[in-house]
Amino acid sequence: MSSTEPPRSNRDGNPSESAGSPVPADANIPAAEAQPVDAWDEEEMEEEPVLQTDESAAFFGSMAVHVLIIVSLAIMPTRTFKDEQAVVLVSPPVETQSEPLIEEVVYSEIPEIEVGANSTADSDMADASAEMFAEVAEIPSPVELEQSDLGKIEVNRIFSQPMAPMDRLTNQKGTVGEGATGAAGAVDRLTFEILKSMEERPTLVVWLFDQSGSLHRQRREIRDRFDRIYDELGIVADAHSKDDQQAAAKRRGMNHDARLLNSVIGFGDKITLYTETPTEDVQEVKEIVDNIETDSSGVERVFAAVKSAADNYKSLRQSRGGNGPQRNVMLIVVTDERGDDENQVEDAIEVCRKYGMPVHVIGVPAPFGRRETLVKYIDPDPKFDQTPQWASVDQGPESFLPERVNLPFTANFEEEPTIDSGFGPYALTRLSYETGGIYFNVHPNRNVARRVQKRDVAAYASEMEYFFDPVAMARYRPDYLSPRDYVTKVKSSPLRNALVTAAQMKPVTGITRPRLRFIGTEQARLAADLTRAQQDAARLEQPLMQMALTLQPGMKQRENETSPRWRAGYDLAMGRVLAQKVRTETYNAMLAKAKLGMAFEKEKNNTWILEPSDEVTVGSKWKREAETARMLLEAVVQEHPGTPWQLLAEKELEVPIGWKWTEDFTDLSPPAQRNPGNNNNPRPPKDDMKRMLKKAPTRPVPKL
Repeated sequence: MSSTEPPRSNRDGNPSESAGSPVPADANIPAAEAQPVDAWDEEEMEEEPVLQTDESAAFFGSMAVHVLIIVSLAIMPTRTFKDEQAVVLVSPPVETQSEPLIEEVVYSEIPEIEVGANSTADSDMADASAEMFAEVAEIPSPVELEQSDLGKIEVNRIFSQPMAPMDRLTNQKGTVGEGATGAAGAVDRLTFEILKSMEERPTLVVWLFDQSGSLHRQRREIRDRFDRIYDELGIVADAHSKDDQQAAAKRRGMNHDARLLNSVIGFGDKITLYTETPTEDVQEVKEIVDNIETDSSGVERVFAAVKSAADNYKSLRQSRGGNGPQRNVMLIVVTDERGDDENQVEDAIEVCRKYGMPVHVIGVPAPFGRRETLVKYIDPDPKFDQTPQWASVDQGPESFLPERVNLPFTANFEEEPTIDSGFGPYALTRLSYETGGIYFNVHPNRNVARRVQKRDVAAYASEMEYFFDPVAMARYRPDYLSPRDYVTKVKSSPLRNALVTAAQMKPVTGITRPRLRFIGTEQARLAADLTRAQQDAARLEQPLMQMALTLQPGMKQRENETSPRWRAGYDLAMGRVLAQKVRTETYNAMLAKAKLGMAFEKEKNNTWILEPSDEVTVGSKWKREAETARMLLEAVVQEHPGTPWQLLAEKELEVPIGWKWTEDFTDLSPPAQRNPGNNNNPRPPKDDMKRMLKKAPTRPVPKL
């Protein structure tokens, strides 16, 4: 390059040293200053390729290595997740220290807005509280969201082979609160269920009969209905047209071609299988039912009988050659008690759901909030005395724990009436509900329009004075939960916990037929009479006060309670207890007021009378409690019409809560003596022939 070349300039336009200027070899100049990047010419960069230098090759090599490392690090999280997922699902379990179990469940303080499958509560609780069940759940199962080929999932094993599909049992619950006036009506309804089952595949109906003496009438009704069942199903002609040899052959072995087979089991203290081989012969079934022996032990092992039936016929619900199960199996329980082996209900539910066997129950209505009721028993043998006798039978309550306080109507001197709860005993109804069956509340005197008098109660029926419309009671279905879930749900609510706790307390009684008339002619005698009446009332105050204090914590939660059943139950209990408490305590206070002295307005009067009054005049505290009692009871009447709670609230409101003093005259002169010989009518002659008639022998009522 010649010396005449113009000087180069940097990007700022300033002259720079000539490219040909000599640089001393020993000059201590940094490399960046010796060759500034900003002074490079674009033409020189194009003329001299960068890849031709060793430094450039090293730079790009290092860059490639680093890029590879970065890409590898980015890929590693995805591969690690997949490996961990595969290990969790398919690797054998590793012996490690087990995680601690959850011993306590903490509930949110925020109340549930919706009830049912959309709530955040446990699924069992949602099932038991929901008013209806959708055919397709709004929340899909996580197992159905995406398929996985990592291994067989055992969660839904009960729906896979070799067992039968259970579509009817998994997507819907059973029906409860079906009222009927007789077992025959329930059997007619079940004929439709049998027909639906036969349309799907051949069916086995297992009849389980309670062998107690009180079930004599219902067994007879059902026996008389068997011909109609076969007639309506269109198979009665086939059943009667078979000759004796064919019938005998069927008794020796089950006819697998028959569309409908029957099996009969009796239960009491023992469980008896009367048909070793299921039969299609209706006459044979009727003869077996006729000859079922009465069990006088008083023990009904109904849930053990259901388990035994399910175990005995589960082979019919197993698939053969991939063609589905051989038969549908339907269990029909006929009983008039709740069963003495309630501790086995969960096992019975599990086995029936596992093998897809719905359990229908022809049972009795449970008394509202009570365990026992009286049954009218007439000896089934006409040779013995046919005079009605009354025996106590366990038929309730309708919930797992009682939800009704033990408190008679002392204000108008009546005991609490025995009334229909609208549902069957808890355990048996839960068995039907969880297995997709129907529970029938059978009572021959069912009438929702009027009160049933004791003299009108039919033989072998329980004494119930009032019944209620199943449509109105549908909103008040009990919580059909497992015992653990029921208790957990109750304890999570101060209102429910208070009601259940009070319902389990000993029966509490207010003033029972109190003394209301006091002669006031002598002050000393009056004071003594008032003191004795006070002492009788004072003994009743403490139990009533304790029950009121037990219920008190639920008052703050009334507005947050969404269940109409629990709201009605609490308002009725608290209203009645407060009314009885005020009525008893103000009676005592009014007597104390009289002891201070009262003057008659009319001179001739000599008697003080204590009468019920709507006004409380002896204390502001009792006045406030009386107002609260009226508010709660009136709310029950307005918000829960056509229910047991409304009936009892109205009955409590019939009598005023307070008292008032009135005066009257009592004739204290001795009665005139009467001549015993005057105006005596002769007695009519006795019927000697009637007296000589021999009465039928009597025998004690068997245990029912």
